[in-house]
Amino acid sequence: MANDAEDRTPMSTGIGDLDDILGGGLTSNRAYLLEGTPGSGKTTIALQFLLEGASKGEKGLYITLSETAAELREVARSHRWDLSGIELFELVNEDGLDPESEQSILEPSEVELGETIKGVMECVDRLRPSRAVFDSLSEMRLLAQNSLRYRRQILALKQYFSTRNCTVLMLDDRSSDPGDIQLHSIAHGVITLEQAAHEYGSERRRLRVVKMRGVKYRGGYHDFIIETGGVVVFPRLIAAEHHADFTEELLSTGIPELDQMMGGGLSAGTNALLNGPSGVGKTSTAIRCTLSAIERGEKASYFLFDEGRATMLARARSMGMDLHPHVLSGALKVSQIDPAELSPGEFSSWVRHSVEQEGVKFIVIDSLNAFLQAMPGEKYLVLQMHEMLSYLNQQGVVTILILGQHGIIGDVRSDVDLSYLSDTIVLFRYFEAHGEMLKAISIAKSRTTANEATIREFRLGRAGIVIGPPLKDFEGVLSGLPTYRGETPLLAADAAAGEK
Repeated sequence: MANDAEDRTPMSTGIGDLDDILGGGLTSNRAYLLEGTPGSGKTTIALQFLLEGASKGEKGLYITLSETAAELREVARSHRWDLSGIELFELVNEDGLDPESEQSILEPSEVELGETIKGVMECVDRLRPSRAVFDSLSEMRLLAQNSLRYRRQILALKQYFSTRNCTVLMLDDRSSDPGDIQLHSIAHGVITLEQAAHEYGSERRRLRVVKMRGVKYRGGYHDFIIETGGVVVFPRLIAAEHHADFTEELLSTGIPELDQMMGGGLSAGTNALLNGPSGVGKTSTAIRCTLSAIERGEKASYFLFDEGRATMLARARSMGMDLHPHVLSGALKVSQIDPAELSPGEFSSWVRHSVEQEGVKFIVIDSLNAFLQAMPGEKYLVLQMHEMLSYLNQQGVVTILILGQHGIIGDVRSDVDLSYLSDTIVLFRYFEAHGEMLKAISIAKSRTTANEATIREFRLGRAGIVIGPPLKDFEGVLSGLPTYRGETPLLAADAAAGEK
């Protein structure tokens, strides 16, 4: 029997981020339960576990009651894996299906269960594997016919494997009563896999470590996907685990008047929420801020949820803000995202990769309305954004969030309120004056600077973004129906005069 030091040696699952969630990996020479409905990824994870051992010269054994060896090899081929270093053992083969081999004196379940357990033990004794997978317990449950007998057999298997210096994954498809958790008390650790299909878009998968004795693991749900090459896990982001030193300084938006309104510009390690109805200029402002960051020598990442990548780049170029050279140089990465295909955990992983691997210091998320569609509900978006923004702030990253509002003038509303999470809030509004639909901009909040309390006219054109003087002679601009009480010239009038 293995000594205590050997028993506590972490064993990699073959999935680096899953090891991170498990606090380093699995404790050697223990039995673990990997449970999930069919199609949730149990077999894929189990094969990666055995392949990791094979890469280190460890013997691996896959004992299957539910799938044939041919089916397992087909799974491996789909991932371009070589299973030559892993022993595949079928407990039910063609001989077991021969009607002449059936008996009628003893209860069939007693004979079949006994033969199954005996077959497992003979195979393990012959191969002496360091890692084993038992697939699956559902067939054992059916053979046992009652819970007491089933539990005794699982305990016997657990004890047997523990004396053979073998770490075993027991797979279960959760076909029993959902409230039946007796296996959880037997296993040293329990990992639950879930798969959910939405009305539109691809299915979402997530896992949770229900139990892991003697290990400080990362709790909660963690999204994962299955792609060619195996399972990719996205550990839940915990901002408190990530701190970086950075210099607190004010950074220009590239628009002098906007810098003045903000009290000097955007502070490093903060976020700004650009809030307003569709077409008012939120994205154009974010692009100008992005270009300014690149001109300072920073790397930027722009996550597009709403419009196409080509459309955004063409629109920016038409306003004198050509981003294409910066995309080619690698200073700017524009990622077009389909929210129906992306899980929140995967998006957090992309953001972390941008910051930690690519050195990005400026991020735009355009827009939160579309990102909300990737979430199961509004409260989850708020929790996700709270953790992500805390992480980005601690990394010294400047983040621009765009939130579209419903309506044009009058009662303008948002799908979700993120104002309390934002360090700076920039409001964009339409207003009517002299028979024209004009635009206004104001800074509603700034945690780090003394911002202006003024409302200014905002205009987009081929020359870029132009911000006028404070609209001191107007009342009710933010309501969309202002009253003019003075002689403050409008940018529209200046533009008309210039055309003459």
